[in-house]
Amino acid sequence: MKRSLILVFVIASLASCSSNQDNANTTATTSVTPPPIQALQIAATPQRIIDERNKRGEQDEAKPELHIISPAEGSVIDGSVVRVKLHLAGDLKGYTPHKDPATGQGNHIHVILDNEPYEPYYDLDQPFELRNVAPGNQTLRVFPSRPWHESYKNDGAFQMVTFTSKGSDRAQAHAREVDPGGPLLTYSCPKGEYKGADADPIMIDFWLSSARLKGDGGEYKVRYFVDDDEPRFIDKWEPIWLSGWQPGKHTVRLELLGPDNWPVKNGDFNITTREITIVK
Repeated sequence: MKRSLILVFVIASLASCSSNQDNANTTATTSVTPPPIQALQIAATPQRIIDERNKRGEQDEAKPELHIISPAEGSVIDGSVVRVKLHLAGDLKGYTPHKDPATGQGNHIHVILDNEPYEPYYDLDQPFELRNVAPGNQTLRVFPSRPWHESYKNDGAFQMVTFTSKGSDRAQAHAREVDPGGPLLTYSCPKGEYKGADADPIMIDFWLSSARLKGDGGEYKVRYFVDDDEPRFIDKWEPIWLSGWQPGKHTVRLELLGPDNWPVKNGDFNITTREITIVK
């Protein structure tokens, strides 16, 4: 009787070990699909942009010149609301800021306060206000743009003024670091949310002052990072298009590098990071 009980116990133990081993094997072979890896590549200008250019006639050959009427250079603003007034001149070839009611797009001016993301200004005959402006010295930058946010890069297109809203000495001292005549990179795109056809490829564009890139015969270059990935470089002052974006939030950082390959200091403006969202 004892031998029978021992035999039953051994058989049960073997069965239990076999079951545990099967479970272990099952667990070991179960895999989780990793998230797709984002592999960005330089892409050609999208056909939709080429088609839009063809419809615009001579506008893309225009040389628009902007003048900031207000705020004036060195002016003092009493309060947190700044009224912006601009005058557009130059060889316009039909270029004029406006918004198409059907598409919500059109030629516009990029208005940048300090180093915040641009705000689009579509109708220069209508008032345009910057609100909740922080106290202290402030820098206003403006330049004309196409409907897809590519900037015009001719002489006179970019304008900048520094003004003061009443505030603390600390804020004023910070803003005085900006040299308007020094090498300056103004981040333009990308920013915000991108959906559908606009989500791939996406354009990187910027305005460059008092600096010429190596591919244009100068000594500077632009370095950019996406999501803190490996650095990439832009050697010619022209927009680039990147394809291969994965849905979700991403960061894009642009830096202006000098002849020594180090970022050029000019206030906080020559290193700029924006967060964008891709929806697919």
